[in-house]
Amino acid sequence: MLTENTKVKDFTLKDESGKDWTFSENLGKKFVIYFYPKDETPGCTTQACEFRDSFHHFERIGVDVIGISADSVESHKAFKENHNLPFTLLADEDREVIAYFGGFSHDNILDKAKMKTMRATFIIDEEGKIEKVYEKASPAKGAGDIIDYLTA
Repeated sequence: MLTENTKVKDFTLKDESGKDWTFSENLGKKFVIYFYPKDETPGCTTQACEFRDSFHHFERIGVDVIGISADSVESHKAFKENHNLPFTLLADEDREVIAYFGGFSHDNILDKAKMKTMRATFIIDEEGKIEKVYEKASPAKGAGDIIDYLTA
């Protein structure tokens, strides 16, 4: 898993509307990238709704929230609409960005079809370096923990 003070390499993924989202084009302010296993599952829905319900705090302090999973653009679009999510969801169907960040469970690591995305969260600073890592983010408390850290 990538660690604090690591400069993140550039990547581009499709957002829930099918548009390219490029890491380097979003530098200049802090943002949160959270990785989650699957749209519309209980833990992932809880986590997404926690970010949704806390989103006004992130807006107030100027921090974007980005969710990434291996689900498709279409799945992300439905998930976002079903739960009124106000932040960007990125589709990493090839799991390349997930693998780069180190966000897989260790079971069957060589079989991409069986890889499970871990629930990990990264705070990225204005220059694209990892400021803070939450390796096992809580679906129910993760957003609050991040806000507490960012406003301390």
